[in-house]
Amino acid sequence: MKPLAFAAALALLAPLALGAQAEPTRVMVRARSLDAKFIGTAMGGVQVTLTDARTGAVLAKGLTQGGTGDTDAIMRTPHARGAPLADAKTAGYEAVIDIARPTLVRAEALGPAGKPASAITVSSSLWVLPGRDVSGDGWTLTFPGLVIEPVATPAEDGTLKVAAKVTLMCGCPIEPGGLWDAANYAVEASLLAGDRVVAQAPLAYAGQASQFAGALPKTAPGRYTLRLVATDAKTPNAGVVEQAVEIPAAR
Repeated sequence: MKPLAFAAALALLAPLALGAQAEPTRVMVRARSLDAKFIGTAMGGVQVTLTDARTGAVLAKGLTQGGTGDTDAIMRTPHARGAPLADAKTAGYEAVIDIARPTLVRAEALGPAGKPASAITVSSSLWVLPGRDVSGDGWTLTFPGLVIEPVATPAEDGTLKVAAKVTLMCGCPIEPGGLWDAANYAVEASLLAGDRVVAQAPLAYAGQASQFAGALPKTAPGRYTLRLVATDAKTPNAGVVEQAVEIPAAR
């Protein structure tokens, strides 16, 4: 082989040799509730999957764990650009991925994992470079929405008593005069037969943090769908849950 041809061959092979040297790189992923704190262990965490956006190969998978973070730092203190919001106790998932080249990583996060009826999926993409850790507050994904946990109790007179616990996605409480003021939240219950609304009523704050209650008017016996909708007047946060209920015949 001629010297020039040999040199050209080496030049082509060099990137391949370098490409075999994968480098462990740390990536911190956090999930934060919109207008609130981080989603951690108390809400079951958030299931995070990191994939190579170009090939679809799974690079890492795990659950955010830890606390919701420092309330004063996150919600009360004006935030300066570049100042950290998370600390060592704040919920997150730290993945270690082996990459040998700049990689467009796709994060897909499902949660809160402990509240499946209210869980949503949030996704994002980020270029990650070999050996360049993503640390500190890390790669923070924002989770809009509200968690609703309803309890429906049919009464003997044909009415349906409805109670619901309503929180932010981080589990942060809603209460009068609180950081998440109950006056800004509306909760409504509807009873549906198929797609037709047959009864509807608001739920009022019930005297304990995040608790709302009300009653739907007397309805003919039968099987229905109970739909609860919660909204925040100050942000896009909203939540919807549905469950099957049965109204028994009056005794």
